[in-house]
Amino acid sequence: MAARHIAFYGKGGVGTTTTAANISAALAELGHRVIQVGFDPRHNSTEVLRGEREVRTIYDALREPDGTAKTDIIVTGFKGVLCMETGLPVPDAACTGSGSVAVLDFLRERRFLAGHDPDIVIYDVSGEAVCGGIAGAFLNGIADLVYVVSSADFMSIFAANSIFRLIARHAAGGVRLGGVIANGLTASFAETIMADFALKTGTRIAGAVPRSLVVMQSALYGQTVIEAAPLSNHAYFYRRLARHMVEISDSFVPLPLSPEELKEWARGWGDMILEMESGLIRRGEGI
Repeated sequence: MAARHIAFYGKGGVGTTTTAANISAALAELGHRVIQVGFDPRHNSTEVLRGEREVRTIYDALREPDGTAKTDIIVTGFKGVLCMETGLPVPDAACTGSGSVAVLDFLRERRFLAGHDPDIVIYDVSGEAVCGGIAGAFLNGIADLVYVVSSADFMSIFAANSIFRLIARHAAGGVRLGGVIANGLTASFAETIMADFALKTGTRIAGAVPRSLVVMQSALYGQTVIEAAPLSNHAYFYRRLARHMVEISDSFVPLPLSPEELKEWARGWGDMILEMESGLIRRGEGI
């Protein structure tokens, strides 16, 4: 069976990398052969999986005279997850520059899969890397399915809606949305906001992960939650997400909101939250 290629997108700082690494760990724990390819600008997307083991970036390997990038670009991490780092973005390899094109072509050709036979390839496309060139390229011959990581704040939802627009534009090529991962939720009504946004855009919430110190603690240990706190509630959340990705086969072409619709929707929620904080009840409504 051909590997599934899944990209995780999200606004910078929303927890895309943490989510991708923990889901990779959970998938491996379930017995799946997993490769994670990181686009973190600091080249440490896979660090909590591979620990202190160094990995050479694809970008650096492709700059070698033979350009084969065959050695040292894959390191085995926690539970056998194979870890790769693209080395993008870097100052001399802008989104549409030759370095970026070479790395994306390398991933598109998928020769790095030879001899590894993965079940799932996870691409952690961090917020800082989602420029037009990289984001569009992933929807043309690299990723088959996209999950969008978002919290309930307006800027994260605005970024998610922009990614929906990109997916809808490239849907003819076969890429689909697997759903939204609501991450770092704090307020009691945050999950309801995310569920309403998913409803308005014709998609679904694939899973919700509340904010917790266990995530920060695990990162400080340089480990995933699955490794550092395997019996925690958050380990369960990530395992449930991992099972969702292998058991649920349906996907979506999202229906992004226009800028005006998104602002109106956000203002409506702003009014509801203000009324709740003020203790105002009308027509029996509640969050």
